[in-house]
Amino acid sequence: MMARKNGNPGAVAQPLDAEHELPASRDEGDEISEGVSERNAAAIPFAEDSEVQKLKAERDALTDRLARLQAEFENARKRTAREQQEFRDYAMADTIRTLLPVLDSLERALAAGSGSDVRSGVELIHRQLLDALQKSGLRPIPAIGEQFDPRLHEAIEAVETSDVPDHQVVEELQA
Repeated sequence: MMARKNGNPGAVAQPLDAEHELPASRDEGDEISEGVSERNAAAIPFAEDSEVQKLKAERDALTDRLARLQAEFENARKRTAREQQEFRDYAMADTIRTLLPVLDSLERALAAGSGSDVRSGVELIHRQLLDALQKSGLRPIPAIGEQFDPRLHEAIEAVETSDVPDHQVVEELQA
């Protein structure tokens, strides 16, 4: 292959090595002295070694950085899981602390025996339990007299009646 030099159609440059696109090796009759070409040949391996060393150092730095990032990610994942578990434990302990007085009241009502004291004790326990559940975020969903909503209500049966409009909740079996 022949290449042109400086875009001058009349000037012909050295033949290029087709595989590497480098000038072909020079013969003894070339203008460059052998001493200069030997120095250049000796400098090329040194430059290649330096380039290889730089690339190896960069590879090692990137590998180290990747390993550190993976370790950081794993630590963050573990820390997040641990924090979530601690939060669940705290929330559960708070809910249990709220329900313990209800359990104590139920035990006192059962120990009282029968009669009006039992009824008033059970009513007290019912109020305490509702309060405890409301503190935990549970709210009663009104149903009787409301329009049936499948996201909120669970239907047991459909009742034919002319007393209330269609799709209205007539009775609540379980809150």
